[in-house]
Amino acid sequence: MVFLRENVGAMFEGKKIVTSQEMQRVEALACAQGYDDSQFMDQAGEKIAALTETFIHEHNLGKFVYILAGKGNNGGDAYAAGIQLLARHFNVIAFQLFPKTSCSPLCQIKLEAFKKHGGKVVFLEKNEPLTFAEKGIILDGLLGTGFQGKVEGLLAEVINQVNKKRLPILAIDIPSGLNGTTGEVESVAIHATQTFYLGLPKIGFFLKEGVNYTGKLVDVDFGLPDLFIKEAVAEGHLLDEEKLSLPSINPTQHKYERGYVLGVAGSEAMGGAAALSSLGALRGGAGILRLFYGKGMSISMLPPEVIREPYSIKRILKECTRASSLFIGPGLGRSWRVTRFLRNLIPQLLQPVIFDADALFFLGQHPDTKLPFYSILTPHRKEMESLLQGKPCTLSACQAFVDHKNVTLVLKGMPTIVFSPHRIPTFIARGDPGMATAGSGDVLTGLIAALLAQKVEPLKAAKLGVYLHACAGEFAAKGKTSYCLIASDILDYLPHAFQKLLSKA
Repeated sequence: MVFLRENVGAMFEGKKIVTSQEMQRVEALACAQGYDDSQFMDQAGEKIAALTETFIHEHNLGKFVYILAGKGNNGGDAYAAGIQLLARHFNVIAFQLFPKTSCSPLCQIKLEAFKKHGGKVVFLEKNEPLTFAEKGIILDGLLGTGFQGKVEGLLAEVINQVNKKRLPILAIDIPSGLNGTTGEVESVAIHATQTFYLGLPKIGFFLKEGVNYTGKLVDVDFGLPDLFIKEAVAEGHLLDEEKLSLPSINPTQHKYERGYVLGVAGSEAMGGAAALSSLGALRGGAGILRLFYGKGMSISMLPPEVIREPYSIKRILKECTRASSLFIGPGLGRSWRVTRFLRNLIPQLLQPVIFDADALFFLGQHPDTKLPFYSILTPHRKEMESLLQGKPCTLSACQAFVDHKNVTLVLKGMPTIVFSPHRIPTFIARGDPGMATAGSGDVLTGLIAALLAQKVEPLKAAKLGVYLHACAGEFAAKGKTSYCLIASDILDYLPHAFQKLLSKA
């Protein structure tokens, strides 16, 4: 697997995301320069214990903690946390899956210290059932980030058992069985409620099956000095939410100065997509929106704030002389008329353009189409494969596409990944599963167009739009549940997302 990689520099924006191997290299480098890995383990254990206590109190759970310990330093981290939890008056039982003599030196030391502090250690045998109290948590310290391959035997048996229990599972550094670099699970892995990642998040959390196993990611600073963090080679970075800000509003602005957005969207069967993207732009702060819609579309579903007219290249190009941004594609259709229309229109555009849905389909069918300079493409993974001419949708393939086309790319999903030319990608692990619903992406398209129209540069507009959209989805899911959430709910809760950023400011 080859990624565009970057060391510290001006392009670094948020917490680095690294491979498991890179994290191990950096820790080894620190130890080689005199830092104590046992001290690192104790600090990790202290932080993990504090976070575990907080989790238990927040969820009104019992004071029972069950440690699953392997034979490596991940097991040592678990025992170090167990010692701290005993000091906090929790009942802590450790299930040890390997003989003490096969454990790493640090794991053996922490195991003995755990016993001296009153902890109970149960050495498990094959086919032995695990018994837990009705309330409490499971602390996963079976396998660390160095694990690769297939979980088998007693390990697989234990993981299958605990995954069937109703207790929350808090994973130390990584859910056991997950590959921290590839995101693959070859047999079984822990389904974590939360993952306490140590130092830096691992790229495998966000690839392939990783998201399905990690739960909520929680940062644990175990004392690794910043100079080694800076030394780490990143595969990407998390969005730094603290640096996000909304475009300013000038009291003397008129509607065109607030941002004039053009939309090219909608057809006879898919007028809803045009309505949702139009409302996304208006709720996103655009001062005025003009929608050019496709043949046969009913305009009755459009809100009164939307100016609307049937699309024509002449009219669109005329309005482009006044507009600040343009979105193309939601519900537009894939007929030969649309194909001819887009083939003639797109090369003439100069404004920042967001391409979505049927416009992305057109670009996949016509890969040599010249795109405007500030283009933003918003595909989901299947659409991206079409843009890649059938190639797998890997990070390296997406980055190569972006570098070649000189565009900003929003790869929608969980997480959403934002690419820009010759920079490592930004991972935005926000949102709710209920957002996987028809029309959700149309809202995002309009929202990004509105931010572009307010003079937010394309990369920042993409990141800010994804963040606001995801937060609105989270708020909507709290109010409606993930099952009942629909795209128009995201629109309704967009003000909550904006208020969240305003309250920080």
